[in-house]
Amino acid sequence: MPKKLRYFLEYLLVYGVFALFGLLSLDRSSALGGWIGRTIGPRLAITKRARDNLAHALPELSDSARGRVIDDMWDNLGRIFGEYPHLGDIRLYDGENSHVEVIGAEHIDRLRDDGKGALFFSAHLGNWEIVSLGATRRGVDLIQIYRTANNPWVERLIQRARAPIGGRQHAKGTRGTRHMLRALKRGEQVAMLVDQKYNEGIAVPFFGRDAMTTPAVAELALRFQVPVIPARVERLKGARFRLTVYPALELSETGDREADVRRVTITINTILEQWIRDRPGQWLWLHRRWPKE
Repeated sequence: MPKKLRYFLEYLLVYGVFALFGLLSLDRSSALGGWIGRTIGPRLAITKRARDNLAHALPELSDSARGRVIDDMWDNLGRIFGEYPHLGDIRLYDGENSHVEVIGAEHIDRLRDDGKGALFFSAHLGNWEIVSLGATRRGVDLIQIYRTANNPWVERLIQRARAPIGGRQHAKGTRGTRHMLRALKRGEQVAMLVDQKYNEGIAVPFFGRDAMTTPAVAELALRFQVPVIPARVERLKGARFRLTVYPALELSETGDREADVRRVTITINTILEQWIRDRPGQWLWLHRRWPKE
């Protein structure tokens, strides 16, 4: 099938599903997305990659336990898809009416008010868009660096859905890097998801195996002397979440920039690994994170 035709058909499918989800409430849309995900997802061929990744990363799990992780992963992905048309409806900092329990909001406030730049990092866990919402709803004009969808028509739909997050969004690449540099020079805040494979990165351990990992957070933090803030999202139940914003990492320098970058990047991977071990069913195991054996 020609790529343009395939992209167009994908666009029609995503547009139709988004339109359906948009007619429902946040809770019902999330629930329907979860049902679709866990019903169809495990039967797709790509699930084999997730099973292989799990077997290597968490070999201590039984086959039945891995099956439950796979089901939970697809449920979570389906829910995220159902929640995209409702990102503007997700309430934070609204007391008992909030969809998100926020721990560590004081760290966001401090970075917002001190006039210095900062780097938030997170992973594809829970509904990862909550990280950016947690900052922008607190008054931070966040720079968000993201990976674009391969299908440009689907990409436009996703960006339209992400518009209620606010802040400024820039795709990974040369232009995105320039925007990051300018933002940090101006004392602004940048957010990145750093758990996926980055071919131009450095090989550092992740679940016991070397994985090509972006060193951007470490390089920029050391270059601009800005804090690095871990931010973690957990799905608690349905469309209810916990966002935890941690204190800045300790970034001691030895004078060997290459070694320092590697050390900080390993620290970041270690943190991400622990988050994933805590909630394995909420991570994106479908990604080709490690090289083939």
